[in-house]
Amino acid sequence: MTDKKTIGRDISVEEFDRKFDDGESIIEYLDMDSLRRPGLEPKRVNVDFPTWMVNGLDREARRLGVTRQALIKMWIAEKLG
Repeated sequence: MTDKKTIGRDISVEEFDRKFDDGESIIEYLDMDSLRRPGLEPKRVNVDFPTWMVNGLDREARRLGVTRQALIKMWIAEKLG
């Protein structure tokens, strides 16, 4: 018996790393129900806007066919990205 570390489905950590590094699919070894994307968890932020600004946001959101919240997120992401 060896002391090799394994992850799920009896694949060693070394074999998993090799498959990943070689560009092979590793999807069968992942528990898709427990995956998380660090730093992308939603965090609620309250912002007060003057009425004229909300009206402008709503007009632009309607024009683009998105919600006000989606529009604000898109614009902030563009500025931060």
